[in-house]
Formats: sequence, C-alpha cells, structure tokens
Amino acid sequence: MKQDRQIDAVDRRILSALQQDAALSHQELAERVGASSASCWRRIKALEQAGLLTRTVRLVDPDRVGRGVNVLCNIRMRSHAREARSAFEQFVDGRPEIVECFSMSGEWDYLIRVVVADVEDYNRFLMQILLGHPSVAGAASHFALSMTKYTTALPL
Repeated sequence: MKQDRQIDAVDRRILSALQQDAALSHQELAERVGASSASCWRRIKALEQAGLLTRTVRLVDPDRVGRGVNVLCNIRMRSHAREARSAFEQFVDGRPEIVECFSMSGEWDYLIRVVVADVEDYNRFLMQILLGHPSVAGAASHFALSMTKYTTALPL
C-alpha cells in the first residue's frame, strides 16, 4: 500500500508512543511527543484518515488464557489455482487458533502461526482440521521452545 501522507518527526513520535501504549490520553501523549493536546488529536485523526493508524487493540497474555504454545507451520498446497488459494485463505481467516498467515516464496506456499493450549490440542487441529482441508497437500510443524522477542511495534 502506498503512503499518500507525508509524516514528520512529531507524527513519528506519536506513532511510536501509540504503538507502546494505545491507552494514552491525548494530554499524556502530548507531553511525551512535545506537542499540544489539540494538535495530537488533529494529527491522530489525520493519521487515521490516511490509513497509517488502523485498529486499536489490547494484547492478551497467551499463557494466562491457556494458549501458551506457538507452532509455526509450513503449508504446501495441492493446487495454486486462484480458487484453491482463496478457499484456503478464507479457511485461515475463520480459524481463531491461526493468528498469522503469510503467503511465501520458495519451497512452501504458506507459513502460519498457530497458538494452542498444548501438543495434544495442536495434534487435533493438525490432523482433524488443517490436513482435512481440501487445498492442503502437506504441512511441516515447528514448535517454539521459547519466545525471545515479540513486538507489534514497527520501527519508525
């Protein structure tokens, strides 16, 4: 997606601050970025209208909700036809345990990140759901032993 709006240093500071804490009041944000509260409000609205700021969410601790196991799964498709890809992507969109999906270059067609409660939960998902999808020819699973870095913040 092309960026139509030019962003300046204050916009970058606003974006960085909001990536760290989206619950900041306009006054708190203004103090952090060195601008007035009214200016921050106007800038946030302009950043939203330009599509630079999208949804506001709160991050949930996966361990505390029983979803502490991360599995990275490579997917090989049976067919690369548009209909098969579309059906698979709709399937992915409807599965809450799949939290990320990337169309890939190279040997594998897709990479998904699946969050589950335990190995048994993943086995059930893999065998009964994922490999049962008509577009999926095969999968290779990689269990994350630990997470050394996780961020949703983009470098600005």
